[in-house]
Amino acid sequence: MSDVPKTDHAYDGIEEYDNPLPGWWKWLFIGSIVFSPFYWVYYHSGAKGRSVADNYNTALAENTRLQFAEIGDLKLDEATIAKFMGKDSWVKVGESVFRANCVSCHGRDGEGKVGPNLTDDFYKNVAKLGDIGKVVNNGAGNGAMPKWSNRLHINEIVMVSAYVANLRGKNVEGGRTPEGREIPAWPEPPAEEEPVAKKTES
Repeated sequence: MSDVPKTDHAYDGIEEYDNPLPGWWKWLFIGSIVFSPFYWVYYHSGAKGRSVADNYNTALAENTRLQFAEIGDLKLDEATIAKFMGKDSWVKVGESVFRANCVSCHGRDGEGKVGPNLTDDFYKNVAKLGDIGKVVNNGAGNGAMPKWSNRLHINEIVMVSAYVANLRGKNVEGGRTPEGREIPAWPEPPAEEEPVAKKTES
């Protein structure tokens, strides 16, 4: 018969040995409790650059800079915005810029909060596609829409403008009521140029 002590309860005749937790497990548990306040203070006290979100945004920005090295500095005009509207991979970059900087005013999906709804056909400060870039770059509404030229790379402004342009017509459910005036549709993105094959000498 085993000498291991048993607990003082049984279920349907089934008894349970009184096996204590290993000492290392108890100390690990206690250590995690002692460690948690220091962890919270370091990562969640509001200091910039320490949170998981900050680290993610830093890594994302670094990756974006590497991508921008492929295309150089873009021109902030209607033709360039229209061109990148048709490039899904770059529109995704614009979406990440939007999600990092614009959701507090325009909502996660562009439905509008403090700022206007970006998913309908009505605009307050935009008359044509190129105006989106100007509004992002220079701001509008006497500062209600801040300028981002001092916080974003020119390519980020182009990409987020392309993303915002692509939100038009989605009419997200629960969006803010239309503001401003209805404007003509955006121009179609330019067709991709076919690569010219090099002639080989015979």
